[in-house]
Amino acid sequence: MGRLRSVADRLRQGWLPVVEATLAATVSWAIAAAVLGHPQPFFAPAAALIVLGQARGQRMRRAVEVVLGVAAGVLVADLVVQALGRTTWTVLTVVLLTVGLATAIGASNVTVVQATVSALYLVTVPPSTDALVPFRFVDALIGGVVALAASQLASARQPLAPLLAESRQTFAALAELLTEISEALDRRDEPAALAALDRARRLDAAVDRLQTAVLAAGEALRLHVRRRRHIGRVHALTASSRQVDYAVRNLRVLARAGVALTRLPVASPTELGEALRSLAEAMRCAGEALAADLSGQDEAADRYAEQTDAAALDAVRTAGRLLTRNPPLPIIMIVGQIRATAIDLLRGVGADDVAVLGRVDEALGLPPL
Repeated sequence: MGRLRSVADRLRQGWLPVVEATLAATVSWAIAAAVLGHPQPFFAPAAALIVLGQARGQRMRRAVEVVLGVAAGVLVADLVVQALGRTTWTVLTVVLLTVGLATAIGASNVTVVQATVSALYLVTVPPSTDALVPFRFVDALIGGVVALAASQLASARQPLAPLLAESRQTFAALAELLTEISEALDRRDEPAALAALDRARRLDAAVDRLQTAVLAAGEALRLHVRRRRHIGRVHALTASSRQVDYAVRNLRVLARAGVALTRLPVASPTELGEALRSLAEAMRCAGEALAADLSGQDEAADRYAEQTDAAALDAVRTAGRLLTRNPPLPIIMIVGQIRATAIDLLRGVGADDVAVLGRVDEALGLPPL
């Protein structure tokens, strides 16, 4: 029963790729075979499945690579077959030339494989008509175009919706981690601190999902002519996602230092928990600022950016007071990571790099550079 429930859960979560693949392969075949009358339109559904097999945000490029790969493979195979006929040596020569040429020009793995498969297909499956060779190129083009169209159906009305959801979820996860660490330190709870560290180590997957969502949104907007004006906002979030990646690394070090602090025979200062909670609030506001900016709500974005600024600097200011008390090394490390994370957050919401460093260090009580 448990296995059936697991299977049902996977199908419920992954139904969209199943529908996309089925629809794209079937429509590609129907267009090539029934509408255009192509004999053996193998490459139409094959190209559609190859394109849809790529991560969102990479499909437009892969569609072009698939079409170019088919063209290159067909050209090489046609020349070799005319020169050598269909023998074992032909297969060897075709594979060697196709892979060698594709590698020499720096083609991607998708292009190399597609070119080689296309060439082998031409060698091993004799054409039923003399016109079959150009049909294969057209079939690959049909499959790539249909795959791109199918992949955009779910986001046709709101191409930025998946990115908005992923952005909010990522920042919420970072805020929850900071809250979890602060609570573990307040209680001097080593198991809870270890659980927070384990959670911090798994946050790379959230960053990967956010960066994939950024790529997918950019691709969706490029395919929606009327909405291309929004692509600048997506590019801005590309830079922000890099800062999120840096912040995750900082929080991993912070969580590790938190574990070390719970093992010392001293209580965690109350200011440390306050600083971490302020940083968590800054994280939430940063997520809302980026979401508002993506939605075109400029006033709300500015308001949340100001709140991010205030909460992040408050966290640094509160943590900085601990440095005047000769604290143990884990506290010094945590204060350092609070500073670094605050810088990443403020940069992520568009603050000037040089100004951010000066303001954060001033809040920490360091002399100006």
